[in-house]
Amino acid sequence: MNEPLTLVLSGIAGCLLGALFFGGLWWTIRKGVASRRPALWFFGSLLLRMSITLIGFYFVGRGHWERLLLCLLGFVMARLIVTWLMRPATANQIRPTQEASHAS
Repeated sequence: MNEPLTLVLSGIAGCLLGALFFGGLWWTIRKGVASRRPALWFFGSLLLRMSITLIGFYFVGRGHWERLLLCLLGFVMARLIVTWLMRPATANQIRPTQEASHAS
């Protein structure tokens, strides 16, 4: 495979790993808060998400720092996208204007 295509695929793989990691974190928080055993949810999810992410980085990098760098860049971009998509609904609302003070 030629090098530019490999680098692009490394960035895409980083985006997918980031979406899986941070999307899984969002899902875990929603499930774990309502659970009777939240520590089990959070610890199990952390182990699973970290394992998948580290194995993914290992296979994408294959000893090439350029691939690892682009995979990390895609991972960070996925974090920004997931946090933007999953922000609370109150962040979308218009803030009320502050009333003027009439006291003199």
